[in-house]
Amino acid sequence: MTTQRTSGRRKQAMAAAAVVAALLTTAACGGGNGGSDGGSKDGAAGFDAANNKVAQANLAKKGGTLKFAGAQDADSWDTTRGYYGFMWNFSRYYARQLVTNKAEPGKAGAELAPDLATGLAEVSDDGKTYKYTLRDDVTWEDGKPITSKDVKYGIERVWAQDVLAGGPVYLKDVLDPKGKYQGPYKDKSKDKLGLKAIETPDDKTIIFKLPKANSDFEEMLALVSASPVRQDKDTKSKYGLHPFSSGPYKFESYEPGKSLKLVRNENWKQSSDPIRKAYPDAITVNFFSNANDMDQRLINGDYHLDINQTGMSPQGRTTALKEHKANLDNPVSGYIRYAVFPQSVKPFDNEHCRKAVIYGADHVSLQTARGGPIAGGDIGTNMLPPSVPGSEGQKYDPFELATANKSGNVAKAKEELKACGKPNGFKTTIAVRNNKPVEVATAESLQASLKKVGIQAEIDQYDGSQTSGIIGSPSNVKKKKFGIIIMGWGPDFPTVQGFGLPLWDSSYILESGNNNYALIKDKTIDGLFDDYVNTLDDAKKAKIATEINHKVMEGGYYLPFVFEKFINWRSSDLANVYTSDGYSGMYDFVNLGLKNSK
Repeated sequence: MTTQRTSGRRKQAMAAAAVVAALLTTAACGGGNGGSDGGSKDGAAGFDAANNKVAQANLAKKGGTLKFAGAQDADSWDTTRGYYGFMWNFSRYYARQLVTNKAEPGKAGAELAPDLATGLAEVSDDGKTYKYTLRDDVTWEDGKPITSKDVKYGIERVWAQDVLAGGPVYLKDVLDPKGKYQGPYKDKSKDKLGLKAIETPDDKTIIFKLPKANSDFEEMLALVSASPVRQDKDTKSKYGLHPFSSGPYKFESYEPGKSLKLVRNENWKQSSDPIRKAYPDAITVNFFSNANDMDQRLINGDYHLDINQTGMSPQGRTTALKEHKANLDNPVSGYIRYAVFPQSVKPFDNEHCRKAVIYGADHVSLQTARGGPIAGGDIGTNMLPPSVPGSEGQKYDPFELATANKSGNVAKAKEELKACGKPNGFKTTIAVRNNKPVEVATAESLQASLKKVGIQAEIDQYDGSQTSGIIGSPSNVKKKKFGIIIMGWGPDFPTVQGFGLPLWDSSYILESGNNNYALIKDKTIDGLFDDYVNTLDDAKKAKIATEINHKVMEGGYYLPFVFEKFINWRSSDLANVYTSDGYSGMYDFVNLGLKNSK
């Protein structure tokens, strides 16, 4: 149900978007403090100076305290359980993997580089065997060597879903597709290393034997869930309160929801680590209950950047754009925000009824509700993010959402209604999270435009903290008659598998925690995913990704809103700052430093 309050919120969001657009027009013309190119009096690098390039590149000094602020704590700091994007980014301070993302701006940041391993994998047996050798002098925070068995044990923890649920399970699905292994806590072997798909012939060598090839396997090994964990330091469900460090920093203190402090790991050796420079002496995070307060503290200079990296609040960004444009970047994130149509809820079992909604929506209004072209993003025209190989960006626009039909097309919508046997329209329900004001505003925009074509949509605001059990339960979605679900998604790793497999492959339809909300059961799409994982040639993989995206769009399962963008704050004292496609357009935290280390 809609309320007066949420209607007011929508107006506030649209007003804020208009202010942002006007301020950024001024920035583009060089007006105001800092303009679009130059820095500012306090040493800020300039608007968009760190967007896919390095700002303050050679100014980082050793020492000082890097200060993060955040409006939300991580889901978990446990390397097995963490799934928030900012947690994966931040965890590189205290957790290493065999391979990781390059510490470089833009697209290069999505490429892989050796970390604990001496090189990328030696791949053999038609893509089913991956072999790595560990570097010399890689150590834990107590100085003991990191071994291949530590890496294996850390990966085995992914199987302990009854104790350590929450994180990505790609490694479990690929290495043990039949689910035979029970995890280290139920492992009956003496050393608790009974997973046969991983071999450790000596402390320096680790070999992965896949039952079936998967061309993205090394991408999965770059996820934080592939971090080593030492058995004698594994506190199981409590591990996230104090992970044992394999990186340049270690936990000194942590109060969940309040603060976190990392200090130098004196046993980490720069010679063993080609990725991390470890500039600051300490790294702190303070969490705020009010995003506006947090943004003001950033602007005041009390903190250097926002750990969550989801953009400033409307109030904060309006002030920052007006007075501190040179401290802001406007990156494209890896996220797409969208509406999706569950086929279990009539009349969305009919593709023409789905397409009636797509044509009936006012896409400019939806973009405005999300913050406009700058703070919200470009109008979404398809379902593959620009950062994923095979994406065509806005060039692929089968419904002309960014051009001829950007304000909606009533005539086409009514043609589709007639084709699906509902010439006079129909009633449906839009499900939206109650803790996401911008999503509520988006739902109200969609509701208003659909009314013009005869589709009466009621809005159901559900508890956003219970998403997986509400919209992630197909039986509940059918029971509640949620015909339209508003959501967003970003890639776990920058490939069509890392983005689209949980959304579009029929084998990923789950009774709980489901993300294939449309309930897509398309043999062609499933077959294309099968082809993708067996293809080792990058150009062929990109071609298959393009084909998958086309099939998804042709089915009319989704109404994309925006290719999301953010307005993010960067302190004038930050050095070596850049956004990375490897972390969905966030600043890459790993090598941030301070110009003034005092």
